[in-house]
Amino acid sequence: NVGGETAPVEAGGDTAGGGSIDPDDVTYNGDHSALYDLIGMDASEPIQVFLLITFLALAPSLLIMLTSFTRIIIVLSFLRNAMQTQTTPPNMILTGIALFLTIFIMWPVLAEINEEAYVPYANGEIDTVEALDRAGRPLKDFMLKQTTNSNMRFFLEIQDITIYSEESVGTDNPQAVNIDEINLQNYQDQLGFQVVVPAFIVSELTRAFQMGFMLFIPFLIIDLVVSSTLMSMGMMMLPPAMISLPFKILLFVLVDGWQMLIG
Repeated sequence: NVGGETAPVEAGGDTAGGGSIDPDDVTYNGDHSALYDLIGMDASEPIQVFLLITFLALAPSLLIMLTSFTRIIIVLSFLRNAMQTQTTPPNMILTGIALFLTIFIMWPVLAEINEEAYVPYANGEIDTVEALDRAGRPLKDFMLKQTTNSNMRFFLEIQDITIYSEESVGTDNPQAVNIDEINLQNYQDQLGFQVVVPAFIVSELTRAFQMGFMLFIPFLIIDLVVSSTLMSMGMMMLPPAMISLPFKILLFVLVDGWQMLIG
């Protein structure tokens, strides 16, 4: 009894007279930490510290892949290649633009996660497991909005997962639905992150390359016109890229390219 409070460690056996405490008889009455509830470890062993550091190192990359960052940075890279401006804007600028646009796009999702998961967890109203479940729902809903049914069907077929109609789930005779004819958001309870995340990533890559193709068309037309003009004038030794670059920049500025691209 220390200061009127009971110590959190109870040791079996008498310690008087220099007796030792058997570690197997020691009982901890305190609850597990939030870290233990989250990832199943308290980082009290070297292997746990190693796994924890690995998890923290991969966390930023995982979060980037679960947002619109992937599509934005790829499209911006396509734009720079189409305009042939070499390293302008620099990679650091493109990454910063993509990062802040991602925050702007994901802000409603982050606000919902804060309101539905973090605030109740911080107030002690829910435990860690329920907080993670609530936080995953808005994120999964966002990803499913951007995921095509064909990509989702591809990963479902690989894992041999069948989606059943909402009315028949839990009955003796569940009815499978056609994945091409449903709204994926309505079936997020049956779609785990193990299929939602890869389907979302592939959908984002596909859409980014489609946008990149559309970006190349007007700049390719400018290159063709400039090249044909130079050949007709007999100026074949003059690099067409040097002449077409000002026209590409002029076109991009006149059509308010940045706002159009971001939109």
